[in-house]
Amino acid sequence: MPSRSVSKQTLQRLPAFLHYLKSRPEGPSRYISATAIAEALGLNDVVVRKDLASVSSSGRPKVGYVREELIGELERFLGYDNTQDAILVGAGKLGKALLSYDVFPQYGLNILAGFDTDPRVAGTEAGGKKILPMEKLESLCRRMGVRIGIITVPGEQAQGVCDRLIASGVLAVWNFANVHLSVPQGVLVQNENMAVSLAILSNHLKERSGTTK
Repeated sequence: MPSRSVSKQTLQRLPAFLHYLKSRPEGPSRYISATAIAEALGLNDVVVRKDLASVSSSGRPKVGYVREELIGELERFLGYDNTQDAILVGAGKLGKALLSYDVFPQYGLNILAGFDTDPRVAGTEAGGKKILPMEKLESLCRRMGVRIGIITVPGEQAQGVCDRLIASGVLAVWNFANVHLSVPQGVLVQNENMAVSLAILSNHLKERSGTTK
């Protein structure tokens, strides 16, 4: 039986495997090997084999995995077949872009609504999703059993929003604000820090520039 507990690094790679398998053109064989996936994604084949073994026991030596079966196993493991409802707080440019992103349902995420303190924004829509005033946040979360909150507010407002989300029953926070959030044990915060990503890109360019001189 495959292990149900995997490392963060494995979790970060599994969606890439799934995307490759779903976008790969149909070929004459219904099988796909870990080596083929590794070569396509520029990864070590031993790492890919271990990653797949942690979520699937259907692989056959020298044959590989049945592509459609592996897609199903990955989707179930990642929770893409079990849609989770979420709400978003902070309907600025980034918030509205996320509300309008219609690919989220493919990844098991359904944003029910957005929330904002600006009375000029509350009452409008983005991507067909209603943007509601903040005073309705707690009641909607509790009524709908929302467990995921997305924060796209300015940094100085993020902790207060996070506290309200947790008090409303949210157990996982997707944080786009560039600040550290303090949460109680049992609540997960996933940070999307654009400053860190840009620093990594900038450092890569600096290193590459140094090697070409």
